[in-house]
Amino acid sequence: MKILLIYPEYPDTFWSFRHALKFINKKAAFPPLGLLTVAGMLPHEHDLKLVDMNVDKLKDRDIKWCDIVFISAMVVQKESAKKVIKKCKSLGKRVVAGGPLFTVQHEDFPCVDHFVLNEGEITLPPFLEDLKTGHARHIYSSETRPDIRLAPVPKWNLIKREKYSSMALQYSRGCPFDCEFCDIVVLNGRVPRTKSREQVLEELEAIYKSGWRESVFIVDDNFIGNKRKLKEEILPAIIRWMQEKHNPFTFYTQASINLADDDELIELMVKAGFSMVFVGIESPSKESLAECGKTQNVTRDLEAAIHKLQNSGLEVQGGFILGFDSDTQSIFQEIINFVQNSGVVTAMVGLLNAPTGTRLYKRMAREERLTGNFTGNNTDLAINFIPKMNFDTLINGYRKVVDTLYAPKQYYERVRVFLKEYRPRPRRARRLHFEHYVALLKSIWVLGIKERGRQYFWKLMLWTAVHRPRVFPTSITLAIYGFHFRQVARQIQGN
Repeated sequence: MKILLIYPEYPDTFWSFRHALKFINKKAAFPPLGLLTVAGMLPHEHDLKLVDMNVDKLKDRDIKWCDIVFISAMVVQKESAKKVIKKCKSLGKRVVAGGPLFTVQHEDFPCVDHFVLNEGEITLPPFLEDLKTGHARHIYSSETRPDIRLAPVPKWNLIKREKYSSMALQYSRGCPFDCEFCDIVVLNGRVPRTKSREQVLEELEAIYKSGWRESVFIVDDNFIGNKRKLKEEILPAIIRWMQEKHNPFTFYTQASINLADDDELIELMVKAGFSMVFVGIESPSKESLAECGKTQNVTRDLEAAIHKLQNSGLEVQGGFILGFDSDTQSIFQEIINFVQNSGVVTAMVGLLNAPTGTRLYKRMAREERLTGNFTGNNTDLAINFIPKMNFDTLINGYRKVVDTLYAPKQYYERVRVFLKEYRPRPRRARRLHFEHYVALLKSIWVLGIKERGRQYFWKLMLWTAVHRPRVFPTSITLAIYGFHFRQVARQIQGN
């Protein structure tokens, strides 16, 4: 068969980095790793084509070429997915859908012919067998958590890697914590399942052989869910591999804040080439953290933990949430103060929502406060439950937080706070490419000449050149990120 794999478009959010990517002539931050992995599970005799709508337009001729369409998406891609499915059906194609969106909301897609839900290692093989014999069912699902050592190496040859700013690798699924609002445990469980050392190295080798020499995102929702295996097997193997290959990659990932408790793990991650980690901080309010079950955050000095990671050579990106029942009107200024003082430059602030199947979703249903499904976009001013705080007060407070954090003055001040704490390890100088020089020139033109608040850009550049010249490229990168965040903040303000 000819199989067309389609990845729908993302809306413009903090996570899209759309406006920042223009500086380096990239179309998307990450490739569709799930679809590339599914492609690796398909029989070799099939002809495969992948269209990532975040980097290429989906054309009618692409759909007409194929015998069957496979589509995968996250909840935030729902509206784009609906349009794709409608177009494919209008052209007479059979549609197979899977991934997080369809696993939790497949009832919203009556036109889909076949749903392959939950994790593909379990549900895809029986579907393929039934498809081969002409007896494919409508829904394939399973509550069994597969051994992800069965997962194949993604088919990297299906994408145009030059259109992405980072490649991606999954090492584990699942998280040992059970935050009330988080759907990770719904989709992947609480017991972290990990790939073998050999698998990780094989996937790194595949990315390396594709010609990639930039950053690699370890996409795990909590990379440190199994600390012992990381310290004893995985990170030492990555360190050796990186040394043998002359450090071709930098890594970044997502982890819980208790990473700050483990000096050995921090040291190994930095030695392996990790330079950044996203942490779900959520709130400076201990009452709100206790309410949502964020136990790993409640009993610690969050600001001190962040500074420790920064001092170790890890840039900390942070997720923050507004709208907990315990939040009072003081929370807006508390988050502003916390973010500014901690130097979390990339602060992703969103409104609390209740994803389908989460403990929060079930509680809101019991309390008759549920108003619909989560859109997946926590910056679109939509909340799918009735908050305790007055809705207008919450929205206006959220707008104030976003507007303040990404205003040029506060943003560039925060970059300087971070750079004062940041102590990256000496590494082999990276080879600069044409796109890096272009990004520098664009940043000077856009941020240093055209944009309002340009005086703060120049103050930061001068300070960095004098006091921290070795991290000047990091300063430029963060300045460019700030431009993207300001565009998203303006959308939130309705400007």
